[in-house]
Amino acid sequence: MLGGLDIATWSAIIVAAMVILLVAGVPLAFTTGSIAVALCLILYGPQSLFLVASRSVEFLDSYILVAVPFFILMASLMERSGIAKDLYDALNVWAGRMPGGLGVVTVFVGVILASTVGVIGGEIVLLGLVALPQLLRLGYDRKLAIGTICASGSLGTMIPPSVILVFFGITAGASVGDLFLASLMPGLLLAALYVAYIVARCMLDPKMGPPPPEHELAMPLAQKLLLLRGVALPILIAVVVLGSIYLGFASVTESAAIGVAGVALAIAVRGQLTLSLVRAAAFQTMATCGVVLWLVLGTNALIGVYNLMGGIDFARSLLTGLPLPPLALILVMVGVWILLGFFLDWIGIMLLTMPIFVPAAEALGYDRIWLGILFNIAMQIAYLTPPFAPAAFYLKGVAPPEIGLDEIFSAMWPFIALQIVGLALVIAFPQIALWLPSLAR
Repeated sequence: MLGGLDIATWSAIIVAAMVILLVAGVPLAFTTGSIAVALCLILYGPQSLFLVASRSVEFLDSYILVAVPFFILMASLMERSGIAKDLYDALNVWAGRMPGGLGVVTVFVGVILASTVGVIGGEIVLLGLVALPQLLRLGYDRKLAIGTICASGSLGTMIPPSVILVFFGITAGASVGDLFLASLMPGLLLAALYVAYIVARCMLDPKMGPPPPEHELAMPLAQKLLLLRGVALPILIAVVVLGSIYLGFASVTESAAIGVAGVALAIAVRGQLTLSLVRAAAFQTMATCGVVLWLVLGTNALIGVYNLMGGIDFARSLLTGLPLPPLALILVMVGVWILLGFFLDWIGIMLLTMPIFVPAAEALGYDRIWLGILFNIAMQIAYLTPPFAPAAFYLKGVAPPEIGLDEIFSAMWPFIALQIVGLALVIAFPQIALWLPSLAR
């Protein structure tokens, strides 16, 4: 008993307090942090506040955490340099008369950008600025164009390197390198599902994705080959960053630093490396890291206090004690992630659920690497699912004024269905995620 109440009652009080504060508009970081402080003072006295500080220091003392600002800085530099536009133009001329060719190119560009930036915000903004005007100019169905950009831009969290996987590795005690390997095939699977859907829709109704004008298709081969220079740079950066990790030449943190140096060198070669560009990218990186770290501090403090109360053991035993087969419990976990994704961002969901779900899944005989990939795909769904749907708000910020949020929301449902198909395949066939890590061991 704690303060005259059992842990089940305290758990209900904590959930109710979180709901009330979030509905009142209090940011998640300060919601969880304030609840943690209140619990310390009520149950253990002022001296227990040391727990909040020690948990925060312990988490922030992780060396691999340094990779996060490097990946975000790399994304910010790519966003401002025009590299993405050159990449898009280079691939566009090779799409030819393929049904939905420009939509397919958008997915490919999304995959290449995802392999270099690791975060979705910049990628969706880039595709919204570069691809959306071209898709609309050629007469693509607006909902197909919008859904393609949101889904392809969200691959930044799925294709390695991914900031989500870095934080999952720290939180769950899993190898980030193995997580990067495990996420590659599921990420490419999602991209393949998007391509198949776009091609099928445009084959059934060519008006959904008409080809470029004849004069654009008549570009000489030599000029097309020349444009491929725009593809070489992002691919080279991705190969260097991921190859240095997988071949054991560098840690995740070191490869992230190499990636930043590579992007900066590429921008310098293009003659675009200016003080104003670097300053803007640095400020964006600091702002993004600040938001994420406040969420980490607040949520990590609450988890520490709840663990001291015996709440983690209570929740884990409650979950594993349900009269359900192991796979059904995994589906419950995935359902909780998707449901929480309607209202919370990924870092809050991860820090709130992983201390409970990871040990429970391992007790049921499941691999934590596989669980991390399931979480990542669930967050892909959350990125597109209203009412939170960060992808929709990122795109709305750069879309033409006549495209409203309601149209963006409705455009994403077919791609959400494709993400659910991808999630179901990875659940049914775990080797889709675990095959590459098994080869590396």
